[in-house]
Amino acid sequence: MKALLFAGAALMAFGAHAATPEEALNNGGCVACHAKDKKILGPAFKDIAAKYKGQDATAALMEKVRKGGSGVYGPIPMPPNPPEKINDADLKATIEYILKT
Repeated sequence: MKALLFAGAALMAFGAHAATPEEALNNGGCVACHAKDKKILGPAFKDIAAKYKGQDATAALMEKVRKGGSGVYGPIPMPPNPPEKINDADLKATIEYILKT
């Protein structure tokens, strides 16, 4: 019983994974600036997928999301997105989902 309580507390402390990439996009706040098929503040997910088509860009995009930046899709900067906002597993799954869009 204690082990079960400890495991539950650990999941709460370190963040449970979202059930789907779409949920992670919502929970991580990505959809505040991005949409699947149209530019909002940031590029559309389909435009990101087109830019990196045929490339193994997951690790590079994870780093870009973590550090933030500007200039790739225009002058509006993307703020850094720390693991407290979206954990590594969910971030990886969402980027892979976006690249398949």
